[in-house]
Amino acid sequence: MSSDDHEQPGGAEPAIETFVPPAWRELLGREHLGAAIVLAGGVLVGAINIYLAASLLPTAVAELGGASFYAWNMTIYLVAMVIATMLTGRFLSRWGNVGAYLLGFATFTAGSLTCAVSPEMALLLVSRGVQGLGAGLLSGLGFAVIRAALPARLWTRGTALMSAMYGVGNFAGPAIGGLFAQVGSWRLAFAAMAVIGAVCGAIVPRVLPRSERGSTRVPVPVVSLLMSTAAAGAVSVAGVVAGTPAKAAGIGVALLLMAGFVVHERRSELRVFPRTTYQRGSSLKWVYLTLGLLAFGVAVESFLPLFGQRLAGLPPLVAGFFAAAISLGWSVTQIGSSSVTGHRAMRRLCVLGPVLLAAGLLVQGLLQREDTPIWLVLVWVPVLFVAGAGIGLAYPHLSVAAMSSTQDPEEGGRAAAAIATVTSLSIAFGTAVAGVLLNLGGASMLDAARNVLFGLAVICAIGALSAHAANRTSLTEPADRAPLPRGA
Repeated sequence: MSSDDHEQPGGAEPAIETFVPPAWRELLGREHLGAAIVLAGGVLVGAINIYLAASLLPTAVAELGGASFYAWNMTIYLVAMVIATMLTGRFLSRWGNVGAYLLGFATFTAGSLTCAVSPEMALLLVSRGVQGLGAGLLSGLGFAVIRAALPARLWTRGTALMSAMYGVGNFAGPAIGGLFAQVGSWRLAFAAMAVIGAVCGAIVPRVLPRSERGSTRVPVPVVSLLMSTAAAGAVSVAGVVAGTPAKAAGIGVALLLMAGFVVHERRSELRVFPRTTYQRGSSLKWVYLTLGLLAFGVAVESFLPLFGQRLAGLPPLVAGFFAAAISLGWSVTQIGSSSVTGHRAMRRLCVLGPVLLAAGLLVQGLLQREDTPIWLVLVWVPVLFVAGAGIGLAYPHLSVAAMSSTQDPEEGGRAAAAIATVTSLSIAFGTAVAGVLLNLGGASMLDAARNVLFGLAVICAIGALSAHAANRTSLTEPADRAPLPRGA
């Protein structure tokens, strides 16, 4: 993937080295700070709320009842997020940059407020769905609007900042939820999210460029949307139902639905992903697959607190912070990785990232012990940090590769918004697969922990092969391409 990649009529290949990123102070300076806050804030609130409810629900259930619907809070939220990310392009065409963002923050704020005042579990579940719709739209908009909100030279920095918010959210969500649950004020946690959403929404008209609304109505890819939503629902249900056969069946149904999704998208003019994804010889499909496999590994964070409590006797709050070492590694490393501009170095980082993630999970599996001594628990932190660093090394460069895959504004927005769709789907799939692997351990928590860690390590390692395929494909591109946009 080289800096001299060009665009072919009908679709361009993603180019990993497209821009030379300037210093962080330009992105966070007076001219672009407001846009950076809105873009990153939208992704952050969605990421925080993926895991926020997990810490709050025990307290909420004690007050509202409805324990049998406990796990559906995560399921409904994730499915709603996936639906909204896939409709990002339509909302942009209908409402423009500012209007779409205002709608996203308003929906998220309304859902959060309703969560805060819900008198029963049924309304809380509906409210989580509304909250997920807003969060998914905001996540998709962040990657789609960056093309208009920031100059091309800041895309790498802006993308790194936004995608780092997934890591920050995974770290902050359990911590914030645990803090409010500790004092018995779960409603205040959702109210705080509503305040954050309202504040971010209030500054949108001042900091984002207004775009013209589309003159034609963008059709909804109904079949693709239904199939992908059904797949997300099946895999989310697989993560919460009891019994290995039921979980495996759910994942099998989801895989069949996704296969049908790909077949339909290749033949249809109404697509979720840009047409370049399905063209022969395109590297965009490998870029998306690598992003998905990196996000797949994040699912382990839902289970690490359990392993810490059961195998090492850690208190819940301490176990949660140990698990967040992956997100910390992701966020910190991503900020540094976005400074890399050399063609060869960026290619290597995209391959090295999945290798480090898989190696970290593998080593963590080898370190699991019954009655783990404290000195060994302390070793977990750098190991998990390295695993998260693997995500941070590759994610920003792969994201920019997808964003810069075409000069066509509509296709470019679709390619960028698809990053959030791929991430949400992969986390849902990863959580369900990890749940199946956990059940295979039976009554032995040690066996269950090793199954999850070893299994996810093998799956994430495939990302090194897909990254290599993306690099190799870009080297065989035709020479008659128009130059991709470059920074000043």
